[in-house]
Parts: sequence; C-alpha cells; structure tokens
Amino acid sequence: MLLTTLTELVKLVVRTLWQRWAGRCTSSRGLAGMTAIVTGASAGIGKEAAKDLAKRGARVILACRNVPKAQAVADHIISETGNKNVVVRQLDTSDLAFVRCFAKEVLQTEDAIHILVNNAGIAGKQMREVTRDGLELTMATNYYGHFLLTNLLLPRLKASAPSRIVNVSSAAHFFTWQINLKDLNFEKRTYSTMAAYSLSKLCNILFSAELADRLQGSGVTSNSLHPGAVSTDIIARAENSTTWWRRYCLHIGDILLSIFGKDSELGAQTIIHLAVAEEVEGVTGKYFDECKEAIPSWLALNNKLAKSLKERLASLSPNLLRLLDECSKGRTSPHPTARYEKTCLSGKTLAERSEVLPLTFLSPMTPPLMEGG
Repeated sequence: MLLTTLTELVKLVVRTLWQRWAGRCTSSRGLAGMTAIVTGASAGIGKEAAKDLAKRGARVILACRNVPKAQAVADHIISETGNKNVVVRQLDTSDLAFVRCFAKEVLQTEDAIHILVNNAGIAGKQMREVTRDGLELTMATNYYGHFLLTNLLLPRLKASAPSRIVNVSSAAHFFTWQINLKDLNFEKRTYSTMAAYSLSKLCNILFSAELADRLQGSGVTSNSLHPGAVSTDIIARAENSTTWWRRYCLHIGDILLSIFGKDSELGAQTIIHLAVAEEVEGVTGKYFDECKEAIPSWLALNNKLAKSLKERLASLSPNLLRLLDECSKGRTSPHPTARYEKTCLSGKTLAERSEVLPLTFLSPMTPPLMEGG
C-alpha cells in the first residue's frame, strides 16, 4: 500500500515536471480540406497525433495492422473531436505486398495527401526473425515498409504540395556507432533487439535526409524526430521475449517508463509540430526533439551515407526492387501480388490473405502477426 502510494506520488511529480518542461506544439493552425495519413495510429503517440490532426479538421486515415483496435480508436476520435472524416485502412509495414496494396487503395480513394506520418514500429523481438520478403522483421516494420510506402505515395504528395512527411525516429539511433550497408538484415553480424531497433531508427533519419535532398523545390518537406521516452506498450509486449528473465526485464522497463516517461499526448507533440506548425513551413531534412531542431548522431549527418543506403536497398530484396522500379516508372501492369491485392481490398483478414500470397513471397521464417497498430 505504501509502495503504491509512493509510486503514484512520484508519477504525479514527474508528470508535472514534464508538463512544464516538455516541448509543445503551439500552432493553432486548422487543417480543413487537408488529408493526413498516420501509420501505427491505434495506440500511443500515433493515436494522439491522429486525434490532434482530426481536431484541426483534417481527413485522417489511421493506417494500422489491427483493424478492430484501430476502428475503436477512430470511433473515439470522432466522438472526441466531432470530425466524422476519420477512417481506418489496414496496413502491415513489415509486409511489402501489404504496403503496396495499401498505397494502391489510398491512391484510388484520395485525391490529395498533405501529411504523411510514418510512425508505426516495433521494439524488436528477442530472436532474429525474417519476413516473407526475406528482411529482418524490425528493419522491415520500422524502416523498409515506410521507405516503400513513402515512395509509392510521393507522386500524390507532390501533386498536393505544400505537403509534409514526418518520420518518427528515436534517440536510440545514437546506439548505432557504425553501419555495414552489406549487412542491414543481421545475416552476418550478431543480432540483438537494441542493435536492430537503433539501426532502424538511424535509417529513418538517413531516409528523411535523402528524401529532403531529392525533393528540393517540389514543395514536399521531410523531417525526422525523437518523441522522447514515452510510456507506451511498445516495449513490454509478450511477443518481444521468449524467456522469463527477459519478460521480467521488459516489465521493469515498462514500470520505469510509466513512472518517468512522458504520456502519449506529450510524446506526440513533436510529430504534431512538424505536421502543422507554420514555423517549420519549408524546413526540410532536419531532426527534431521537443519541438526544436536538434543534432543527431554523426552517422545521421552523413549525406553520402544517406544516398548509399537508398542505393543499397535494391540488393536486399528482389520484391522491394521490383516494387520501387514500378513506382518510379509509374507502371500499372500486372504484378505478382495482383491476386493478393484483389483479396486485400475485399476485406479479408490477414490470415485469409496470406493464403493467396504467391509462393515467391513466402519464407520458412514468416513471423507471427503482431499486435498493435
């Protein structure tokens, strides 16, 4: 009883301090007539960012893996904001075919895209897992999927300019001190949860910088951010651990975050700032923390590395290469995932959809489906 009381007291003190010190988006800009996409919007900072954008009058698309959970969030946002233009679209960023399916549906239904928030992510599994595309799961979910999604939506973002791309990274990227472009999937070097997570977040920053350089003069800006230490369920998920000691450590970490971390509403502030604030209009290729421009790691500032990373992706997965090639050339010809896309748009579940995936997309280490957005 005493311990519980003390814990709650500490939480109250920390929350009060966060409320005073944490960066906040101060813009009152309305977004009526604009369309925003937020990946991983069924919980945490993605949910709070989506709610804020809806409150400002935007049409908001919640791009999430778990549709029932996301629909409940959408209903909550609608009731809270009075904005009925909040919709759910299913997206699993770890699956390249799914990303292409999602992008195709969005391009068919949306005349404009003004804001793209690449937020979906996982903390990583204890043991290395590979997706059906042969990509390491954490990298695929946090980086490759968003890389492909953004490139597929770029023509519409350009046509809707001025528009903004917001890539959620993390200060964890500082834990990557070197990067081997020939081993982004941990096939040779030792895998660890933090190694994969930090690398994926470094790649988010490098991708954002490369995009900014490539999109100069287009009216589309690209920035990345660290949301802060936020108390969400991304760490203490059962799927992240296979041993009792790891589950125990993750549980302790979750308790510490619940005490000393930001709540989701505060954690979303830098996302919102980059998505709407007038003061960052035209600002591109930067890294932000607490709604202010910050300095990322020396690796993240390497422009040559950013370009080399994009070029290296072509050798990682034939599927990714083919999809990007079709995207760049604007092809509409039949694709190996045509049957999959047709089924994807029919409203079937992920399990039902996997039954029609071409064998070329299957891997003996296909991971279990993830919970969350």
